[in-house]
Amino acid sequence: MSVLHAILLGIAQGLTEFLPVSSSGHLQIIPWLGGWEDFEGNDDLKRAFDVALHLGTLVGLVACLRRDVWGLVRAGVGWLAQPRMGLSSEARQGWLLVLATVPAAAVGVGLGPQLERIDDEIWLTGVLLIVFGLLLWWADRRGGTRHAESLCIRDALLLGLAQACSLQPGVSRSGVVMTAGRFLSLNREAAARIAMLMSVPVIAGAGLYAFVDIGGWGGVPADARAGFLWGTVAAAFTGFVAVKGLLAVVRNRSFGPFVVYRVALGLLVLSLVAAAVR
Repeated sequence: MSVLHAILLGIAQGLTEFLPVSSSGHLQIIPWLGGWEDFEGNDDLKRAFDVALHLGTLVGLVACLRRDVWGLVRAGVGWLAQPRMGLSSEARQGWLLVLATVPAAAVGVGLGPQLERIDDEIWLTGVLLIVFGLLLWWADRRGGTRHAESLCIRDALLLGLAQACSLQPGVSRSGVVMTAGRFLSLNREAAARIAMLMSVPVIAGAGLYAFVDIGGWGGVPADARAGFLWGTVAAAFTGFVAVKGLLAVVRNRSFGPFVVYRVALGLLVLSLVAAAVR
């Protein structure tokens, strides 16, 4: 595997995982545009590499939001140890975020094989980039001022169902959660922060599953290990930068620039497919 390709994909993954632009779509489009065939004939290894990059972004996210993550974990575990003390606001929010991951886990396990059969359809990725970009624009225009502390069980389930729709490249896990959050009247920063925190158990669970599935580190071919390592490091660094940047942007600006980018990228993909350039 090309280490350069791995680093470039790691940078793309880190920059796009938490932005509402579909990281899986970029991991599909970039090799397609470049004609790269690093994993030709080895879909299991390709999926493992994608998960390794996601784990890299998870490291970047936890490093950036370590106080939030640790606070939620500590409060949630503390309530389990002493349930008579009652749920604090932080513990309640933590368990609601765990509840929100259940629909995505169920869909991933139940429909994963079926979705893998169509996730190579690049034209579908282009269409979904446009459609879900416009949905984000619509939701963002509706506005809302709710804070993350106001989440209820209904909100968690709806956010979880939205996240379950993101397994197809082009949808964007963070983007669809932010869209649902804005439809639920959450303010932009709350919607973005919740989308990022919801990714922690999802990425960690998927990473553990993939690691076991390929037989651990020993299941990665020797000539691919350097690519896995450097790609993951690149994803972690750029993921940290992306989290910082997104939270700074949404405090004062709309999701409009991300919508424009999604639509432009989707149209580019569809035009290249139509013209048979790729």
